[in-house]
Amino acid sequence: MNNDLLEVLRLVSEGSMNAEQAFEKIQGFTNGSEFKIDTDRKNRVGFEEVVYGRGKTVAQIVSISKTYAEKELNLVCTGLSDEKLNELRELCPDCTFVPEAGIMKRFLKPIDAKDGSVAVITAGTSDLKVAKEVQEILEFCGVRAELYADIGVAGIHRFLSHKDDILRADVIIVIAGMEGALPSITGGIFPQPVIAVPTSAGYGTALNGFTALFAMLTSCAAGLTVVNIDNGFGAAMAAVRVINILNLRKNR
Repeated sequence: MNNDLLEVLRLVSEGSMNAEQAFEKIQGFTNGSEFKIDTDRKNRVGFEEVVYGRGKTVAQIVSISKTYAEKELNLVCTGLSDEKLNELRELCPDCTFVPEAGIMKRFLKPIDAKDGSVAVITAGTSDLKVAKEVQEILEFCGVRAELYADIGVAGIHRFLSHKDDILRADVIIVIAGMEGALPSITGGIFPQPVIAVPTSAGYGTALNGFTALFAMLTSCAAGLTVVNIDNGFGAAMAAVRVINILNLRKNR
């Protein structure tokens, strides 16, 4: 922070930055009518803020998108329904839309690629929307991801056929509904950090993801990290934190 402050003072003294811009830079957030954009998040924790769109109106998302553009910030908005995506396509024509992930995005600055990779595994095709959200967030954070879809325990030979490829990843994210068994299998075979994502796929007693969640939380495979139901974003960010630390220590 001291180095950042010194740089701001230097820019003000040169006339490259006015007092209002300097104040905004130092306070670390931008004020909107109903929101505050955390512009200092990457400096603090290593990744930029992502907008959660599910609980926001289309008008609020458009306002946030315009502010991000004015500040020349990269934008990713998650949790968007098909209805919201259709409306936003008309209102934010400069954005890219990924309906299979429920995401709207706009990159105004290049993404810094990081060393390291994440294996993203799904038990079934029904888990793909969550997996696509994971991939999009990892891309936003400069982390390479490889997807291995539909390799759940009902046909374990499919899973084992990818063993050598998965071993090359630094982190594994496992996405599963139904009984949520795949993370336990993965955690019992592979040494990497394993992040488990329960999904709401499944009949009756799958309980919209709670059965998978409970199974993952009570897994016999030691050391699993478990995120919330359908929370691909949270899983991706857990992986990003691991990759960021690996990069930080490598570059020391």
